[in-house]
Amino acid sequence: MQAFSPYSPVPAFRTFHHRRSFPRLLPVHFFTVQCVHGPESFSAQNGVGLSRADWQSSCAILASNVVSQQQSGDLSAGGGGAGHVASVNGHKTNVENLNLVRIGKISDAYNITKLQPKPLTITDFSPAPMHGEKLRVAYQGVPGAYSEAAAGKAYPNCDAIPCDQFEVAFQAVELWIADRAVLPVENSLGGSIHRNYDLLLRHRLHIVGEVQLPVHHCLLALPGVRKEYLNRVISHPQALAQCELTLTKLGLNVTREAVDDTAGAAEYIAANNLLDTAAIASARAAELYGLQVIADGIQDDSNNVTRFVMLARDPIIPRTDRPFKTSIVFAHDKGTSALFKVLSAFAFRNISLTKIESRPHRNCPIRLVDDANVGTAKHFEYMFYVDFEASMAETRAQNALAEVQEFTSFLRVLGSYPMDMTPWSPSGRH
Repeated sequence: MQAFSPYSPVPAFRTFHHRRSFPRLLPVHFFTVQCVHGPESFSAQNGVGLSRADWQSSCAILASNVVSQQQSGDLSAGGGGAGHVASVNGHKTNVENLNLVRIGKISDAYNITKLQPKPLTITDFSPAPMHGEKLRVAYQGVPGAYSEAAAGKAYPNCDAIPCDQFEVAFQAVELWIADRAVLPVENSLGGSIHRNYDLLLRHRLHIVGEVQLPVHHCLLALPGVRKEYLNRVISHPQALAQCELTLTKLGLNVTREAVDDTAGAAEYIAANNLLDTAAIASARAAELYGLQVIADGIQDDSNNVTRFVMLARDPIIPRTDRPFKTSIVFAHDKGTSALFKVLSAFAFRNISLTKIESRPHRNCPIRLVDDANVGTAKHFEYMFYVDFEASMAETRAQNALAEVQEFTSFLRVLGSYPMDMTPWSPSGRH
C-alpha cells in the first residue's frame, strides 16, 4: 500500500539554492515560447530597460505544440513528479538551446498590439519575487478573459500572464516563469472543466486557494454595427450555450461558431475588422479591443458563476482560524466498491463534502467483473476527486484521510486552502 503524505514531494526536475540567485535547472524538456510585448516600460534589475508587458508576456506564453510525456507509472506515483517531463518535438533540450521568438506586427486598427521578433534571454527566467514584489499569475486565454478577472480577484495588482492553453499555465508555474496559476475547475451551469481535473493529477502543483467569479456576458461588435447586420456570433462553446435563449429573444438569426475563449473572440473580430460578426465576451474585452456593447447581461441565467483554483509550486501551511477546504484524489484497484467506505470516513466525523468528481483511470480504464478475467461484463475504472470542508491541521481531517487510505490503492492531497468567503453578487460585471 502506498504511504500517505499530506503533501506531494518537490518535483525532481528542479533544484534551488537561494531565492535571489538564478535557479540551477537540471536537464529537462522545455517549450517554445511566443512573446507578446506592450508599450509600458520599466527598468530591470540588471539595468536593461524592458516593458512590463514585454517581460511578462515573453516569459509567459508557451507554444501550443507542447508535447507532455509521462512514464507508464505516472498515475500510480500520483501524477507528475520525476515521471513527468516535457519536450519540444519529442527531443530533450536545455536552456542554452531553447528557441524563443515572437512574430507579427502592430495593427493600426483599434490599437491592437501584435508580435515582433525578439529573442527571450536566460535572465528572463528569474526566481519568484521577494516580499513586496508583484506576483506573476498565469491564466488561460487573452487579456479580457474571465480567467484574467479571476486572477485579479485572487491576487490584486498582480502581473497577469496569458497562456494559450491550460497545460501551458501549469508548465509556466513549474518552470518558474509564473509564481501562481489561476484556472477554472467548475461552472454553475456548464459543470466541471474535466481537462483541468486531469491536469491536476498529471502535474505536481498544489491548490493554495479558490475564488468564485460571477460571469456577466455581453454581445460585442465593431463600433457602428447594428444587430440587424449580424450573420454570425462567435465565442467559447459554453458561453454560446449559456446565451442561447437570449440570442433568440433578441431576434438574431445568426450562425453560432465556437472558438477557444470569449476574449479571443472579441480580439479576432477587432483584428479582422468583421462587420457581420459579434462576440460573446466581457465588458472589459470590449474596452480592450475597441468594440461596442450591443446587448448587456445576455446570459440566460443570472446565477452564473465559475469557480477557480489558485495553484503554486509549494503548499501553504493549513490553519484552523478560518474556514478551510481540502481537495484529494484517490483510486482503488477493486473498482468503485470502496467508494461508500471512503465517504463514510467523512460522514462519521461530520465533515461536509462540497464536491465529488470521477474521471476514468487512464492507466487501467477497464476492469473485468469476473476475478478470473473470463467474464464478459466490464466496468470503467475511475479516479475520484473530492473536496471537503476541513483543514489538514484538524485532527478529524487527518483521521479521516488515514481511514481513507485503508480502502484505497492511491491517495493524494491536492491542497488544503482557505475557502472563498466573498458574498455572492450575481450582478457583478467583469
